[in-house]
Amino acid sequence: MTSITIISAGVGTPSTTTMLAQQVEGQLRDQGGTAVTVRIVELRTLATDITNAIVTGFTSAPLQDALDAVASADALVAATPIYKGSYSGLFKSFIDIVDSDAAVGKPVLLTATGGTARHSLALDVEVRALFGYMRALVVPTVIFFAPEDWASDRAGALSDRVARGVSELLALTYGAGLSSRKPREAGRAQDIAVAGASADEQVIEFDTELMRLATGGSALSTPVQVSTGA
Repeated sequence: MTSITIISAGVGTPSTTTMLAQQVEGQLRDQGGTAVTVRIVELRTLATDITNAIVTGFTSAPLQDALDAVASADALVAATPIYKGSYSGLFKSFIDIVDSDAAVGKPVLLTATGGTARHSLALDVEVRALFGYMRALVVPTVIFFAPEDWASDRAGALSDRVARGVSELLALTYGAGLSSRKPREAGRAQDIAVAGASADEQVIEFDTELMRLATGGSALSTPVQVSTGA
């Protein structure tokens, strides 16, 4: 069974971000069938708990349950409103208290809503960079809905985009099958094995020169000797 957690940062009632999250949820159930379980974590209901956790370090039971849902999921969907060219403060505040290794090697689909199409690049510029820092596997297709995209004459095209993003997420999830367990050394992705892998199955090794560079170390294990010629 594959578990997918949708992080929804919509704040309105009704919320277009929540509506988008629900549309993605429907596609996940349609394409994944009974092999997929989907949970939507609504950050709006956890806003006070998130603030208290940042200020006091205390994590309430409902907030811890949401954090556990992110950490234990096989894949994630991020759904955030875009304000002034970036993700919402509520969304970022929640991500700030998510465990640093919770998304390592985990497929993630990026979705967002905004008040104008001018915000559409924020998914690739801001949100993709955020999950890149968390060492997640972000799918190529991103899904952005501006107000005009909810019109009936555009419903088909946007529905197709949601379906494509979901199919990429499921393909990457089934293809990668990465475990979400923490690496042996806290704070560093050293050696994450394929979920359920036996000794003769493939192991994905993150202790590479590229990963050492990504985590702040040196990309070169030995000095390079540069020859200037005769």
